[in-house]
Amino acid sequence: MEEGFDLWANPSSPHAEGRKARAALEDARERVKQALGWEGEVIFTSGASEAAALALGHAKAGARLVSAVEHDAILKAAPDAERVPVRTDGALDLEVLTEAVQRERPLVAVQHINSETGNAQDLAAIAGVVGQAEGLLLADCAQSAGKLPLPPCDMAIISAHKFGGPIGIGALLVKDFAMLEPAGGQERGYRRGTENLPGVLGMAAALEACGEPYLDPAILEPLDSLAQECRDLGGTWLSDRLSDSTPYIRAIAMPKMSGSAQVMRFDMAGISVSQGSACSSGTMKTSHVLQAMQVEPDIADRTIRASFGWNTTREEVERFCEVWVELAKA
Repeated sequence: MEEGFDLWANPSSPHAEGRKARAALEDARERVKQALGWEGEVIFTSGASEAAALALGHAKAGARLVSAVEHDAILKAAPDAERVPVRTDGALDLEVLTEAVQRERPLVAVQHINSETGNAQDLAAIAGVVGQAEGLLLADCAQSAGKLPLPPCDMAIISAHKFGGPIGIGALLVKDFAMLEPAGGQERGYRRGTENLPGVLGMAAALEACGEPYLDPAILEPLDSLAQECRDLGGTWLSDRLSDSTPYIRAIAMPKMSGSAQVMRFDMAGISVSQGSACSSGTMKTSHVLQAMQVEPDIADRTIRASFGWNTTREEVERFCEVWVELAKA
């Protein structure tokens, strides 16, 4: 990012400084493609929300279909989209999807890893259904890019701060620009606004720094013991019911305390957790994700989301487990 600030000029300007900035921008674009193993195009955006709005608002497709457990950014970008239900284990109902895509070239949006439960969708199977209908599949990879291989899809959403990069930068990956209607003067004419060169360089560097695995499994080992204690104390370990749980996002219902009270109590202990999506947890509204999965309202009200990132330590995980048990037994 310091390099980007040092050579910053408008990459769209024809003068020497602008051309130098453009060269750095295009070099970073290729680095992002290589780091993600993406062979299509990359449109830099201000983050996942703008990428979602760009895809859902400008894709050359017919009906918009979204899963019932999508992030609010997807739901707000396509308020009139048909919502495809999920089963009680969080997996998209493929039978309903198969019927729903029987229309003129639909655009289907599905989150790869759910931001509230950590459930992973079977995007290979979903891509097969959408492909047979000659539709387009938009994968929200904000929670998986840089951590897991990109799934099969026509478009993908990524956000830098989810894998250790700076805030305010993300991208929409598209197999072919022909899938989108032009939307502005920058980014090959598909996005408005001067490119954020320092942010782009920071995102490329963060992607290149992501290791495999994203998190050392040993760091998360204390969660195995917590899971059993949670069950023994009468809590709900939501990973038990998921079709394909992800280690670095856990949804946990405490036996007695409400989720909003837990958020405050954990905060007092120096631990940051969320109730529902972090973007909407301040509203303290009932999670539409848990509702869609038919989680009992009482359990949903007592559920928090704990996420573990690239810089999480085993000691921090152990501390989280200790405080959870203390609060559950209080």
